[in-house]
Amino acid sequence: MEILSQDEMNALPDLTHRLRQLRWFRRAFGSCVEALDKRYGLQTKVDDEVLAQIFIDWAETIEQKKRLALVDRSDFIKFSGGKMLQALIKANPASVQLHNRDSLPETVAFWPEGFLYTNFCISAVNVVHLQEFGQALALAESVDEIRTWWSFRENTQEMPAYAIAFLDRFFGIEPNWAFPDLPEARAAMIEAASHRNLLSTDEKLASSDS
Repeated sequence: MEILSQDEMNALPDLTHRLRQLRWFRRAFGSCVEALDKRYGLQTKVDDEVLAQIFIDWAETIEQKKRLALVDRSDFIKFSGGKMLQALIKANPASVQLHNRDSLPETVAFWPEGFLYTNFCISAVNVVHLQEFGQALALAESVDEIRTWWSFRENTQEMPAYAIAFLDRFFGIEPNWAFPDLPEARAAMIEAASHRNLLSTDEKLASSDS
């Protein structure tokens, strides 16, 4: 997968906090749309009202769970990207027209909106991770496998929360298919918490049930 908007995002300092402001979120998403349209000859329309509501709902969820960043910040960045991917797929604010399907990569031609949302979220996670830890994340080979994308599209249409699990898979992380949208049940969070004892009793019970 070509991560086409990563350089543009990286030009924005402190992206972690900027992406939690609506105008910067819109700017980052718009840069991704523009990059993909130019690279693949697409024509994309975005419903700005739907996109704004996605952002508001996502920001509220991340705010409620932000203390988990103290448990494992790297994993919380990945989870935050997965929650955004879930919200984008569920609300589907973009409509993409293809002009030359035969010349496109299989994953783009198969699901252009899903490719856009995934490209955006991977870009955002990678840049935030790079800015905070000095290291970008590697992608797994499955990110370019059309069989994976068939499963990705089918499963997220039935249960949008699976988007979190698929994004983890694309980053080479073993997904939690049972409770994909429960950050306390993520393997990295459980491992980190076992050493630092930062989860509450209820959250430990939730983690053990998974």
